[in-house]
Amino acid sequence: MTRSRGRVTPKTLRRATVRATTLAGRPRTHGAPAAPSHGKRTISGRRVHHMSTDVIVLNGGSSSGKSGIVRCLKAILPQPWINMGVDDLIERLPPALLDSGAGISFGQGGEVVLGDDWRAIETAWTKGVAAMARAGARIIIDDNFLDGRVSQERLRGHLEGLQVLWVGVRCSPEAAEAREFARGNRAPGMAALQAETVHKGVVYDLEVDTTNTESLDCARAIAQHVSGRQSGSPE
Repeated sequence: MTRSRGRVTPKTLRRATVRATTLAGRPRTHGAPAAPSHGKRTISGRRVHHMSTDVIVLNGGSSSGKSGIVRCLKAILPQPWINMGVDDLIERLPPALLDSGAGISFGQGGEVVLGDDWRAIETAWTKGVAAMARAGARIIIDDNFLDGRVSQERLRGHLEGLQVLWVGVRCSPEAAEAREFARGNRAPGMAALQAETVHKGVVYDLEVDTTNTESLDCARAIAQHVSGRQSGSPE
């Protein structure tokens, strides 16, 4: 039987049936709605980003109140977090690298001088912290960016591929100096010297100021930011 214009013959009907069966087994491409990207959802036509935070970096000068914020964050964040700070690294240095030109030393005016051996150990330590985060540990890093923006970019390179929340912890030089005196375990002048220099050129997602704000309130602001990232914010 042949096909005539405007008529469907048994032969063409069989061809159409075979083609329809073949196409049914293929994924739709043209005209099909795009699947939502990972980490995004749509609400009422608006694209919403949501991501989990792997690392929280707190940068602030000596006696700025970072340690208190860390303790509060670990208490109020819903997931378990651990903290790693520059003070932890200093405490684990061998005596030969303390107050030495090769390791770390402190000047009479509160200056911090870092040697080549310190740089090498710090790099290895930071890579280890990043590896822990990539393995699934949620980590709060308590740091002093002595080189400002350069220090941040150095750390950013080690944390590449991780979702990082950068938090600036500010405190007036006067308030930090008073805390330094009360603590009695810091080189005099360090707090005032670092109060502004550690923030020079640094870019933050969030800043808190402990001059007149309690550690818990600062921690709540940071925790709210972490929660907002996870729940998503409309574009």
